[in-house]
Amino acid sequence: MAAVGDERAVTDPDAGDVRGAAVVVTGAGGGIGAALARSFAAGGARVAVNDIDAERARAVAREIDGVAVPGDASTVVPAARRALGGAIDIFCANAGIAPAGGPEADEDLWAAAWDVNVMAHVRAARDLVPEWLERGRGRFVATVSAAGLLMMPGSAPYSVSKHAALAFAEWMAATYRHRGISVHAVCPQGVRTDMLRDAGPAGQVLLADEAIGPEEVAEAVRAGIAGERFLILPHPRVAEYATARVVDPDRWLGGMNKMQRMIEERTRGTAGAV
Repeated sequence: MAAVGDERAVTDPDAGDVRGAAVVVTGAGGGIGAALARSFAAGGARVAVNDIDAERARAVAREIDGVAVPGDASTVVPAARRALGGAIDIFCANAGIAPAGGPEADEDLWAAAWDVNVMAHVRAARDLVPEWLERGRGRFVATVSAAGLLMMPGSAPYSVSKHAALAFAEWMAATYRHRGISVHAVCPQGVRTDMLRDAGPAGQVLLADEAIGPEEVAEAVRAGIAGERFLILPHPRVAEYATARVVDPDRWLGGMNKMQRMIEERTRGTAGAV
């Protein structure tokens, strides 16, 4: 008898074929979201492009011959169904924010990170899961970030909310995989997007050297879907870092603290520059 946790996913032999699939991508006005939208459209999917910035959503939708569904990622499902003319096959919960700070950060920043990075996923699932269970199929793709497996110095709200996003994706996968719902957690490290640019010294110290393009993330997602893999790691070394975190947390935390000191030194150097 298989051990607990050893059950294989209920796989779709055509998982990699998205021709005709109805796909929604949130936060798709740029960066990883836009790359995902382009990738799915190139594969023949019908794509609804969501972004809080309506003009950016429309620009990407025009480029890929998709439909723009601008607005809050938390409430996009009903509008996307109408725009796509029916049921949604793949939902990419990609929108995210990374406010800086720790416990001193304003309550509104903590609330916003929780709302966008976690509750938008929960609300989308609330709208999608009943229909998917009835159909016996559906696919939920959560852009979690390596911060969900590790952490992100400089942003406690991002680190905490991304850990929660990973936990929700894990719960979804464990609860529904035998009923035809596939779940994927995408955990890239540095990606050349506006978010990396805005991350300041922390982003430069931790992420810039190994940053990849959004298109590489999209390629990893398509491969992960085809292989029915829950955890999609565009940066394979993240698996090593996550293992080190679990096996020897004190050593791992020591390394992260060393990086924190490097960030502080760089911040002081930048502040002192003329």
